[in-house]
Amino acid sequence: MRWHSYLTPAAPGSRNMAVDEALMLRAARTGDAVFRVYGWSAPTLSLGRNQRARECYDHALARELGVQFVRRPTGGRALLHDREVTYSATLPIENAAHARAAYDFINDVLLDGLSRLGVGASKATGTRSVPPGLRPCFDLPAEHEIVVSGRKLVGSAQWRHDGALLQHGSILLHNDQGLIARLMKDQTMAEPLTATLADELGREPSLHDVVQPLVQSLRRATGAAIPDLEPDDELNRDVDRLCDTYRGDSWTWRR
Repeated sequence: MRWHSYLTPAAPGSRNMAVDEALMLRAARTGDAVFRVYGWSAPTLSLGRNQRARECYDHALARELGVQFVRRPTGGRALLHDREVTYSATLPIENAAHARAAYDFINDVLLDGLSRLGVGASKATGTRSVPPGLRPCFDLPAEHEIVVSGRKLVGSAQWRHDGALLQHGSILLHNDQGLIARLMKDQTMAEPLTATLADELGREPSLHDVVQPLVQSLRRATGAAIPDLEPDDELNRDVDRLCDTYRGDSWTWRR
């Protein structure tokens, strides 16, 4: 299996999710894997695939604060994308056992990359998978998620479909996750206590500061060169088609 890296500019939530799903389709079609790193053009609250969200958020306040909404194709809980680095990995996969192996592989790459950056992170232990719900993603680490001193630094989620896997997640630069509680109509949740790269490094790294060690770690893990992805016409057509889905209220507020 060949890996490519793909650094994309900041984009709206609908396009970011469309690109991730289109890369998943590409993985099934070509047998190639892609490690993507990207940002967001506006603060965006992403909802887990099966999370209840309809009538739960204050849309007027969100518009006032400039926060957009999108629903992810992956599971998990609400997550605010703003001051962070987001990654995705898409690859062909055969079964659930291979998906778990891929989860461990990707997290090992992330851990090694963070170590190269100067962050001493580890995998959470003694925790259970957290079911979909209104509590924010960074409220509690799930088993094997990446933490610093028990505080979640990277929130990740997976989706396996039609012979391919998508895993994507957020590496926090700063902790803005408390805004999720402000946007909820029932404002009874405490701000999640998270780890951030700015706190661990004493500075805010740039996107390129983070990308380089991650790609180096992927190269070390695979033992092969990691060329940049050159998008083809089929990938671009899939992105354009899927953007319509992720922009639509029928998907975002389906439950």
